[in-house]
Amino acid sequence: MSDPALSHRLAAILAADAAGYSRLMTVDDKATVAALDAARSVFRAQIEAQQARIIDMAGDSVLALFGTATGAVNAALAIQVQVNALAEAEAEERRMRFRIGVHLGDVIEKADGTVYGDGVNIAARLQALADVGGILVSDATAGAVRGRVAASLTDAGEQQVKNIAFPIRTWRVAAGEANSHAPSTPAAAAAGGRPSIAVLPFKVLADDPRLSFLADGLAEDVIALLARVAGFALIAPSSSFAFRNREASAETIARSLGVRYIVEGSLRAVGDMLRVSTQLIDAASARVLWSGRIEGRSDDTADLQDGIARGVMSELEPELTRAEIAHVRRLRPENVDAWGSYQQGVGATALKGWTDEALHESRGHLRRDFELDPDFAQARAAFALMSALGGSTGVLLQTPELTHEAMEQAERAIALDDGSTTVLGFAGCALCDLGQGERGIETLQRALAIDPSNAQAHVAMGASLGLQGRVEEGVACMRRGMRISPQDRRLGFWGWALGSMLLRGDKTEAALVEARASAGRDPRLHLSRILEAVALMRLDREAEARVALAAARRIRPALTLPEVARIQGRRAAERLGPLWQHADSP
Repeated sequence: MSDPALSHRLAAILAADAAGYSRLMTVDDKATVAALDAARSVFRAQIEAQQARIIDMAGDSVLALFGTATGAVNAALAIQVQVNALAEAEAEERRMRFRIGVHLGDVIEKADGTVYGDGVNIAARLQALADVGGILVSDATAGAVRGRVAASLTDAGEQQVKNIAFPIRTWRVAAGEANSHAPSTPAAAAAGGRPSIAVLPFKVLADDPRLSFLADGLAEDVIALLARVAGFALIAPSSSFAFRNREASAETIARSLGVRYIVEGSLRAVGDMLRVSTQLIDAASARVLWSGRIEGRSDDTADLQDGIARGVMSELEPELTRAEIAHVRRLRPENVDAWGSYQQGVGATALKGWTDEALHESRGHLRRDFELDPDFAQARAAFALMSALGGSTGVLLQTPELTHEAMEQAERAIALDDGSTTVLGFAGCALCDLGQGERGIETLQRALAIDPSNAQAHVAMGASLGLQGRVEEGVACMRRGMRISPQDRRLGFWGWALGSMLLRGDKTEAALVEARASAGRDPRLHLSRILEAVALMRLDREAEARVALAAARRIRPALTLPEVARIQGRRAAERLGPLWQHADSP
């Protein structure tokens, strides 16, 4: 008869043991006990966070029972990140690191909570075989978590372990992107999927407890805002904040976390001002890709944290996108996945200008993206946007086929992901440009409801309102979007659109200012030069208009008067007609 005090169940077992514990005790027993207590606190916190149970914590070992393999592996990853970070802060001869093994299998649980069985034995054997500071899991565990945890799985082969009749296939687990065939390092693993980022705790360069609270809140706000940037995988603060009192280099931290980029910052009080410095670091090269500084009054506590966080993000987001485009372009073509191809698609016009070649390249990459991944809504929305804008600016031939495909992809993108502010912003703008104003504006409103800091959606909304004759309202909306993202690579194009709206509202001088600012931001944009020429002709400054028109035609040799009419309207083309033969053509 079966014993009612025993129960059989499927569970994930985590077994851990400190490497070289006896040697550490010989070197410095007090420091070793303190390090063990700190490590145990990490184990407890992460095990409890997964609603799991510690079975035993005798000596330098830990045994825990989890309801799911995913919970066990996520706990193991977080534990190793934090425990390894604690070790890095110590002298090399005093560093305490753990081996962790995880197995998913049958266990026997007694009424008093004691657990027995092969599942426990296998987890213990895996722990003994794991690398110091690493995680080794069984094939059953790997199969259960593949694609469900932010980690790479590297096949470690079959192992014959003591007291187990059959060989156990094993896998090494490292923090990074979910991948069944991991590259040699976690950072390399991240390159195989979405690029990953860690935001470290902001340093306080003063002895002020109030600034410490503000620093943590600021880093958490930046993490929350970065989480909205589509396509990037963000390391949770529970892992990245383990490096609060860090001595390790950014490169070492990035390797531990398995990320491609590190964001770090510092706070300093300067009189009644608070200065926040931020850096974006490339993990592979330890090179600073961008650094910025934001200031705010320290007595304005109500909006200070939010204002600084959004200020940091307004500069950080475009720099992060530029860095990722540069990274993708360094990869071999066969190593570029759908996300890498997407970055090339949206970056083509930034690299080559608003040209036929760039738009065809962009649309080609984006079409490949959603063919590779039919559920890639953002690629479909970007394809619709590039197609719509290419047609409305005359760079692409606006055929019924182009219009139909752009509209179809915009609607498909919305259907696939109507909770993404980026998807809705792109698709809404495309629909407005394709003549579906009511539907487009409703879509843009939803994008802004999800994220009021979506600069592209603000600009698109403003342009759409202008097309409906609500020029003042539209101008204000466009200016708001441009203020939100002052370093955006699209500012040249946005400035041209704003200037065109001002011209439509008979604000010719203001339109001229925007046209010249747009040309300064993007010297390769012929649209701003056309706008400049039209505004100058309205102001009877024909000689200057001729120079501006000549510049537009040098940038775009294929430019025609019918194309000008499509871009700026029939009357604008008529104004420039008399200059056409006399302007210096290419």
